[in-house]
Amino acid sequence: MSEDTVYLTRPQLYALALATAVVVANAYYIHPIVAPVADSFGVSHAMIGAVPALNQIALAIGIFLFLPLGDRVRNSRLAAVFTVGQFAAIACMALAKDFALFTAASTILGLFTITPYLIPAYVSKRVDPAQLGHAIAIVTTGVVFGILLARVGAGLIGEYWGWRPVYWIAAGLLAITSVALPWLMREPKPLRAAEDEVTYAALLGSTLKLMRGHPHVLLSGAIQGMNFGIFLSVWLAIGLYLPDIGYGVDIVGYLAGISIVNLAITPPLGKWTDRVGPRKARLIVAVVQLCAVGLLFLGGGNLFLLAIPLLVMTGAGPIIDICGRATFLIEEPSIRTRLMTIYIMLMFIGGGIGSWAGTAAYEFAGWTGSCFFVLTLSLGVTAASAYARRVPKAGH
Repeated sequence: MSEDTVYLTRPQLYALALATAVVVANAYYIHPIVAPVADSFGVSHAMIGAVPALNQIALAIGIFLFLPLGDRVRNSRLAAVFTVGQFAAIACMALAKDFALFTAASTILGLFTITPYLIPAYVSKRVDPAQLGHAIAIVTTGVVFGILLARVGAGLIGEYWGWRPVYWIAAGLLAITSVALPWLMREPKPLRAAEDEVTYAALLGSTLKLMRGHPHVLLSGAIQGMNFGIFLSVWLAIGLYLPDIGYGVDIVGYLAGISIVNLAITPPLGKWTDRVGPRKARLIVAVVQLCAVGLLFLGGGNLFLLAIPLLVMTGAGPIIDICGRATFLIEEPSIRTRLMTIYIMLMFIGGGIGSWAGTAAYEFAGWTGSCFFVLTLSLGVTAASAYARRVPKAGH
């Protein structure tokens, strides 16, 4: 960190968190309205799972192709370009008259959803390293708020006005954000990339080399991939299950509203990870999440019993992500965006697999099938988190 680096203020961090919320929300509007969207296009539960699955896989591809540019091109410029691309894709989703076009637009939306993963790397270069966990937690609060905004808002709007207005409103929010981001992500000259002579192919090649040299990043990415798969498969299953037993999609949104507690608990838990250490904290939280997943089997059609494990899981999931990022965002600033590329790419590969497999498990065995699938992923997160404590960092 350069001596003349100007650190971000707390209001600036929260403004970036708000921008993150708007951009992140786009991947989650489908959760509460998955059943009416499927009915609108006349496709099965398993087939509608292809929409979020391809969105997540495309995001992983986009992360690999575009996120490394964050170590070479101004993050503010990249963020503005990709947000405009998201705007075009989500407007196309609102207009789509057939399932193929809707799925294609959602896939393109995923390809351009890069901004939320540029922001943490940008923030890591603009905060005191001793406060890194807390700063990442503030930005992650934006992720939580975006998911909350998407699921509650889409559930209410979808129930009373249909699913298309959900995407028109999202397009309007994106238009505003694309104008605001270049101002929010102002960068002083010392932080401009010094790799202007490096070719794009060399930049991608260097990312592959970093994979080999940083096994702890690969492991953290794999853990987060399973963790993200848990999150997506649970909420897609809920979006299918509750309408099947007679509830409206607004109830799915109301149930998702429990994640509002994360706005209060995520920043202090980020401070806790700074004190405990990210690897130990991740294992502790993974065990807590595993216990909560076991309670899903008892929920079934009882919304109050279902809310208890969901409350714990919505708190635990983001902290596992924060811990994963904190294991490598202490590395050399010039490679952090590419390390984030590796991590996020693995996260969304896991999310894509979880989205499809979760809806397929529901199609095959209903709510119980979904619970067993999530339990398998949670066992994987816990075991890998325990193993990760013994994996050395690069250079150790």
